Amino acid sequence: MRCVVWVLAFLLTIQPTFAVSTPDIDPRASLGVVQQWIYNYRAKPDYGHIPAAVRVLFHAQTFKEPENAGIYLGFIAGAIASNPGRAEALVNSFFPVPAEDEWVIVRAIAFSGVPDWRNLLRKVAPKMPGRQVMIDAYLAGSLPTLTDIPLEEKQPGMMDKMKTTFTTNPFSKDKDAKKIKLQQTFAGNQDLLDTLWGYYFATGSYRPILRIMAMLPWSKSHDTVDKLTVGSMARYTLASYAVRDTTLREYLRSELKVQNDAVKVPLTEVVEAADTVQLGAVRKDALAAVEELKAKGSDSRRNLDFWGQVGVGAVALGCVSAAALGAIAVGIPCVIGGSAGQGLLSFWEKQQQ
Repeated sequence: MRCVVWVLAFLLTIQPTFAVSTPDIDPRASLGVVQQWIYNYRAKPDYGHIPAAVRVLFHAQTFKEPENAGIYLGFIAGAIASNPGRAEALVNSFFPVPAEDEWVIVRAIAFSGVPDWRNLLRKVAPKMPGRQVMIDAYLAGSLPTLTDIPLEEKQPGMMDKMKTTFTTNPFSKDKDAKKIKLQQTFAGNQDLLDTLWGYYFATGSYRPILRIMAMLPWSKSHDTVDKLTVGSMARYTLASYAVRDTTLREYLRSELKVQNDAVKVPLTEVVEAADTVQLGAVRKDALAAVEELKAKGSDSRRNLDFWGQVGVGAVALGCVSAAALGAIAVGIPCVIGGSAGQGLLSFWEKQQQ
């Protein structure tokens, strides 16, 4: 129930802001300045100021909670990808990096997709001995790059289910049965949506936009909460950014001619909402879907307790994405680190007492 409240509050309160001129970045600048600079970067690339911007992000402890730092991780990965010939020099300019934030550099390199990312990772590995396990996992392929992460977990087929049924001892105490599933999917990790947006901000590439569009059918899903949440965020953020980005809006319109019906229906709604600046309609539709799920339960007969799997970070993540990094300029209390979600939780708990 709590996460339902957070998502409802997020959809009701987030309002778009409009882009302003790109400021210069001073290493001592505030996080708000860097946020605005990141959002405007694709319109006015400023490669020389990336190291200073990244230092501000580290200084502001932006990566303290990794699940709430997707946009910034994506931006750094995109910045590395935007100029492969200077990628090594750019990465070296980030050091020294706080030990607790070294994972950001490792993942950003792997997520960048530059042709020589493995060699680049090997070259900087001696600077991050505490992250050797993570580095080895990416080099070995046991941790996926951004392009290799599947949209959702592959469902076992009938033969797989039958095989499991006949080969599993129901009386055995399998120690592995309670292990946490560490497989990453876009459906199960809302921060990956933010990562795609950050990559787009840094590069202007439409590859991450195509990935986001592939999630749009989930906005119509009543089967799992994860899909409904991520799909609704994908649809809203596409519409929100397209309102202010004419090039993006035209690209989305051109995709209407080639996308399948499952994508075309919600994409049409995105384009119409962006053209007419009616983001409220997108929010209301998402709210209606939430209310329907509350009233009827999911199509797979899961009860509303399943909302608990969305996690505290959902509002913080959606807040960062949907506010287009300009929330601070209009006073929206979007605070990195999950405090926005905690604040909403506290407010709603008081209302229900």
